[in-house]
Amino acid sequence: MKDKPRDKKIEVVRGSGNIYRDFSLPDADIRQFKGILAAEIIKTLDRDALTVRRAQALSGVPAADFSRIRNAHLARFTVDRLMSILNRLGKRVEVRIKVRRAA
Repeated sequence: MKDKPRDKKIEVVRGSGNIYRDFSLPDADIRQFKGILAAEIIKTLDRDALTVRRAQALSGVPAADFSRIRNAHLARFTVDRLMSILNRLGKRVEVRIKVRRAA
């Protein structure tokens, strides 16, 4: 008799909260921060029902940049650039920093 899918054991692994760190990628903290900022930009566009063209008209940020952010192509962006885009969309960015010893 074959095992039913629900009979199989599933291994649960607790992540660190930073998937980039969990996969040992370089600059994990920066990648995570950029992802959080990009998510906030996307939330703003969605909440305000802004197309990339309308967002460009309001902020002066090229529509192609908004498309890159929506598609999670963040390599071209610095943290300060993403923060600046949020500011141009009328959002205030507040950052809290917690420094811990690396494992």
